Amino acid sequence: MKFAKPFLAIALSVVATFSWAGASEPYTQARFDKLAAQGRPTIVAVHASWCPTCKAQKPIVSELLGRPEFKNVTELVVDFDTDKPLLKKYKVSMQSTLIVFKGGKEVGRSIGDTTKAGIEGLVKKAAN
Repeated sequence: MKFAKPFLAIALSVVATFSWAGASEPYTQARFDKLAAQGRPTIVAVHASWCPTCKAQKPIVSELLGRPEFKNVTELVVDFDTDKPLLKKYKVSMQSTLIVFKGGKEVGRSIGDTTKAGIEGLVKKAAN
């Protein structure tokens, strides 16, 4: 049991490092409504598993959500291929669309942006 204390210290530091990270989860209307009621910044990411642009956006969004300044931002992922009613609701015609909301109101949108600066600017619109 010599290693128990060092292991515990390392485990706790890892948990502390990630405890502030923003979340990514599948879109549900109930979850969106709850976040909106709380005034929480939200990214609705319209994603397709086959889309190279979506794949390029994903690590950028994940990295941003890991930053302390974006700790309250939640990403809700909409499946472009199966969630057609949501596409209509949000007036989305293409995968790789990112829509940011603050308090349930849309404050920004981008389509196909894979630049870190562009996505970061978009997320800042909701987080600030």
